[in-house]
Amino acid sequence: MNIILFREGETFLPIRDERASHILKVLHLGKGDSFRGGYVNSMEGIMTVEDISDDGISLSFAPEKDSSALYPLTLICAQVRPICMRRILREAVSLGVSSMVLPVSDLGEKSYLDSSLYKTGEYRDILIDGAMQAGRTGVPDVMLAGCAEDAIGLVSADLCVLLDNAIGAVPLSGMDLSGRSVAIAVGPERGWSSRERKLFLDAGYVPAIMGSRILRTETAAVAGVALSLSRMGYL
Repeated sequence: MNIILFREGETFLPIRDERASHILKVLHLGKGDSFRGGYVNSMEGIMTVEDISDDGISLSFAPEKDSSALYPLTLICAQVRPICMRRILREAVSLGVSSMVLPVSDLGEKSYLDSSLYKTGEYRDILIDGAMQAGRTGVPDVMLAGCAEDAIGLVSADLCVLLDNAIGAVPLSGMDLSGRSVAIAVGPERGWSSRERKLFLDAGYVPAIMGSRILRTETAAVAGVALSLSRMGYL
């Protein structure tokens, strides 16, 4: 953790909280010690340990700056196995995307939306973990979609890009994305269906590629985000 994040107004951590364990057992902090902390989508600053008891840790907060800003990049990523999606979510947040849309694709497994990843809200903890890795307070919106059509309807950007080896013609690495909000669409392991490709193209998405190799969805998502942010002038 490069910053420890809290819910707005939270100044007490139960002793069994993972963050309390990190403070005591990893950072080895005691009463009067300080660390970098902040509130989700708000201010960051200095957290000070005011008291430690059998029940938990009491903290005070001295705000310094708002570090919640995210880059104007939306990632549309088709549903994949939850173990893979966990990695995608964490890395996308670490890189600073402003929003994510996760549709069920024609060729993907429909049951992924019923995963405990979403049902229990685990994905929100993963988003916060990604933000803490990045040392920032900003956590993006995540929207679930039942199909590609729904995903397209949830996105608003100056330029939308369909990453697809089957029809991609323009190298993403050569596109000028500066000064614009951007959305990129990454398909599932089996790729977008012909029907979905047509939907994206009809909606104005520009087909693009990231080389001739076929990548796993989790690799394509992270590489696509990194390349896009580079072409937008942020990396």
